[in-house]
Amino acid sequence: MEHASSDFAVDGQYIVQNMMAAELVKQCSNITLGEESETCNIKQALKALRKKIHSLDSENSRRVHDPHESFEYLEVLCKIRQLSERLRSLDPGGEAKEHGDLTVYADDLFEMAMARLEEEFVYLLTHYKQPLGQELLSFRSTEDGSTEDFSSSSFSEEQIEAKATQNDVNGVSECVVADFIQPGALAAVKSIAKFMFLSGYDKECCQDYISARQDAIDEYFGSVCLDKLSIEELMSTSWDKLSSLIKRCNRAMRAFVRVYLASERRLSSHVFAELSDSTADLCFYEISFNSVMQLLSFYQAVAIGSSKPEKLFRLLDMYEVLDDLLPEVESLFEAGYGVMILNEYHEVLLQLGESARKTFAEFKYAIQSYTSSNAVPRGAVHPLTKYVMNYIKALTAYSKALDSLLKDTDRKYQHFTSDIQLMANSYPSFTVTALHLQSIASVLEANLEAASRLYKDDRLQNIFMMNNIHYMVQKVKNSDLKSFLGDDWIRVHNRKFQQQAMRYERASWNNVLSYLSDDGLCAAGAAASRKTIQDKFKNFNLSFEEVYRVQTAWSVPDDQLREDVRISISLKVIQAYRTFMGRYSGNLDGTRHRDRYIKYRPEDLETLLLDLFEGSQKSLQHSFRV
Repeated sequence: MEHASSDFAVDGQYIVQNMMAAELVKQCSNITLGEESETCNIKQALKALRKKIHSLDSENSRRVHDPHESFEYLEVLCKIRQLSERLRSLDPGGEAKEHGDLTVYADDLFEMAMARLEEEFVYLLTHYKQPLGQELLSFRSTEDGSTEDFSSSSFSEEQIEAKATQNDVNGVSECVVADFIQPGALAAVKSIAKFMFLSGYDKECCQDYISARQDAIDEYFGSVCLDKLSIEELMSTSWDKLSSLIKRCNRAMRAFVRVYLASERRLSSHVFAELSDSTADLCFYEISFNSVMQLLSFYQAVAIGSSKPEKLFRLLDMYEVLDDLLPEVESLFEAGYGVMILNEYHEVLLQLGESARKTFAEFKYAIQSYTSSNAVPRGAVHPLTKYVMNYIKALTAYSKALDSLLKDTDRKYQHFTSDIQLMANSYPSFTVTALHLQSIASVLEANLEAASRLYKDDRLQNIFMMNNIHYMVQKVKNSDLKSFLGDDWIRVHNRKFQQQAMRYERASWNNVLSYLSDDGLCAAGAAASRKTIQDKFKNFNLSFEEVYRVQTAWSVPDDQLREDVRISISLKVIQAYRTFMGRYSGNLDGTRHRDRYIKYRPEDLETLLLDLFEGSQKSLQHSFRV
């Protein structure tokens, strides 16, 4: 390689002052050649400098040396350059061959010294680099922590893996710039870079710098346990493992952009900005390119995978991370060399958004198309209800991203625009996301209506619908869903589950209570009345016991709802029984086997009613004595 020498046809001390640190200026400022600059003296001086180079190599190879000693290489190079310039200024006269040989020797010596300086440059970059503090990267212990788990796509689990904790998701929340090179060594690195550039070794300088810093990035990725997996490997990874990798990658991405790349950018600017802004940009781009692309390829692999509902939360996490970091990435890679990275970043962000929209639509379709082959035992809350309500509850944490992604994506929601405006004052969170969540709740309700028809007993249909709608209401009332579905939705659905409870009561207890009426008693004679009273008590007992046998096996899982239904039943049954018994039990005094007819006291019935809806069938095989 040919290196320019004419660029240095200026006074040696002036060059040193413009390219060296203050200490180097001091060291080189006392160099004088005077009359000793004749050819023979120059030759002796060059040989002495050669010995100096070998001496420095020998000393520094045996020990870790201080960055301050790097300036000795620069001092030697300054002297070699001065001698070379002086030599070229002399008239060779009759000693042209000796003069030419000495010039070649000086150039070779300069090349050798520059090679040593280049090694010193790499030594400083590698030996005096500083890793990021673990307080900035300490996320590996929490990214796999327990959160709500949505890993099942079978609608059979209640737990949902939604947004991680605030600390897990955010990671590093703002840019933090760290020192990647120890301050004592940085001055020497900067001075060597200047000297190499001014000596025509700019390409070697950049290549060495880029290589050293790329090795540092590889070490960083190793320290945060981010394996380099191909798209094919990622797409064949189990969902549980992939979900864990996504959470880890999200946190790593934040730290990488806000700490690592910000610090790397500053280091490149510190070393090269005074020489050339474009050089600092190029070095930073080359250093970061592979790593940024590696991270983006991971995001892309997830985005182009299947659209299973359980993926939506991880997709939204990834979308939010990239969207949140976009201004900082655009600042780091403003233009020029960074255009390719910015284009890829925007493309992956779009792919994640499209994948999230598609997965959201797939979730809604899955609810619509879900069919139950068997009725849920005991009329309890359907697993689908639990899954869907927990799913949409978790989605509220992503409302900002969803508003952006779902806006104007479905024409059938466009006529809701005015509704959104009307609701905005009452419900600040009532947005396009709220409309979609309401729609999903409606689809769920329709599915439950279909599922209820699997019960042959109309009364159990009522219990099933009451349980499920009550579950939906409680989820909305006790979560952020309340802001999205609104108080009107809660009022409407409160009425719905109460109506189901009333229908159940009428279907279950009207027949029982019919035996406690006065019908057929007032007009009959004494003997006829006694027989009628006996039949009424007997039929009441049989009817009550049948309801008891059947409905102790049914389930009302919510404690408060179960208590409310029991109280409502008790108020009607106990009051009617106590009244009927008070009026007519005396008519059976002296009747043979009286206890076969009046088997229960009101208190007994009240106790028995407490067994209803416990999900464990019981029967009455003994009599209570009055």
